[in-house]
Amino acid sequence: MPSSPLDLTNFSSLLTEEERMLQEAMSDFATQTLKPHIQDWFDSATLPAKELGPQFGQLGALGMHLEGYGCPGASAVAYGLACMEIEAVDSGLRSFVSVQGSLAMFAIHHWGSDEQKEKYLPKMAAGEYLGCFGLTEPDAGSDPASMKTRAVKDGDEWILNGTKMWITNSPVADVAVVWARTEDGYAGFILEPDMEGFSAPEIHKKLSLRASITGEIVLDNCRVPDSHRLPKVNSLRGPLTCLNEARYGIIWGALGAARDCLVTTIDYTQTREVFGKSLSNFQLTQAKLANMAVELNKSTLLALQLGRLKDKGELAPHQVSVGKLNSTRIALDIARECRTLLGASGITLEYSPLRHANNLESVLTYEGTAEMHQLIIGQALTGTSAFR
Repeated sequence: MPSSPLDLTNFSSLLTEEERMLQEAMSDFATQTLKPHIQDWFDSATLPAKELGPQFGQLGALGMHLEGYGCPGASAVAYGLACMEIEAVDSGLRSFVSVQGSLAMFAIHHWGSDEQKEKYLPKMAAGEYLGCFGLTEPDAGSDPASMKTRAVKDGDEWILNGTKMWITNSPVADVAVVWARTEDGYAGFILEPDMEGFSAPEIHKKLSLRASITGEIVLDNCRVPDSHRLPKVNSLRGPLTCLNEARYGIIWGALGAARDCLVTTIDYTQTREVFGKSLSNFQLTQAKLANMAVELNKSTLLALQLGRLKDKGELAPHQVSVGKLNSTRIALDIARECRTLLGASGITLEYSPLRHANNLESVLTYEGTAEMHQLIIGQALTGTSAFR
């Protein structure tokens, strides 16, 4: 009998020995250090981010796929496997790692000066500094070009005004990469929480991603030295490149949540007795489990193919959209179906599928909604942009 749903396709045989070892190490950490607490974190809508940062840093999970400055320089596939194991515990935890490494750190690594990289990246890789990424606004989500945050040059400083919304880690961040419109286009800035005019109030009463700290970034005549501007980009190419990095991690992470739902449900159906025999002995149950396992295996093979392309430098943005759209839809479908097999037990925090489903409702829409990814794929197929 397969010990994991992914054994149906012998997925692990497609990985290198190094990749399998990294996945096992991340799985051990997730199981032993994170999983015992996730119910309480989700229930209380909190996350000990400052404590977890150095632990993730010691594992090499922060900026894992970046080179130099204390970053491990691991392969894209290895990073994807890490995201899978972390999100098998909870999407909020993968978001924590993803925002740190694929958004905040990647922005500085890709678009920052040597001085900026040396100042921030080693401490962020170690988890000593926590980062956030301020792009989304209350009225500018899928359309970042309509952002209202403005940066005006004033001598050797910039004056920033505007509000960013739904920003993971912002209330606890030591480093905030914030994007703003300028006279010449768009610019990224590295902000620190003690800068005058900077505040990051937390957002409460969430029904999703509760084991994640989410907030705003409010800029009220916030003065930022020109040395804190990311010098290598002045267009939306800057933040959009970062978003593609984060989307890649979601491709794998969402499937980790789906795998955990399926493993949890298979175990439950084998012990739950209905009409004198285990629930797993019924044909309808096995049909549901089989359908979900097949979709999970197909999706994981797709994720691996995209990871191999990324490692060769051949992964195109529309291919990232293919993976993100597929993984999030399949994962959410699996989480919901698993909940039905758990019956009333499925609405408690004792079992993970409904918690994963709640989280995946957010994962489906952040870093690009399903509709936006459909349009990106449609443009690749037809050569015609249908965004407006």
